[in-house]
Amino acid sequence: MAQIKNEAAYRAALKRIDELLPLTGDDVPDTDPNMLEMDMLCDMVEEYENIHYPIGKPELAEVIRLRMFERGLTQTAVAQLLGISPSRMSELMHGKLEPSYHLSRDLCIKLNIEPSVVLNL
Repeated sequence: MAQIKNEAAYRAALKRIDELLPLTGDDVPDTDPNMLEMDMLCDMVEEYENIHYPIGKPELAEVIRLRMFERGLTQTAVAQLLGISPSRMSELMHGKLEPSYHLSRDLCIKLNIEPSVVLNL
């Protein structure tokens, strides 16, 4: 398959995708030329972005902060929810505390955080 080799080609592909979006809806068959072009461009853009704009793994503290924001919770409220002291919560948020098995399980269940993030996999 063709590849996007530079930033100019990447920008041109994004522009073309924007042009194709109105022409490729749910009612358009997969065999439509616009849909085929869109699929090909999207694959090429994804490959380029994976190389040039990789998304790193989130840190546990970042995900906890996101959950706190989403639920309108304070750090103290999260500590209570998890059954740990505010000082232990602070250590966890600053990377000074590795979560135990039970705390890891509670983070997954009570804050809906993926186990791979909690276990830093």
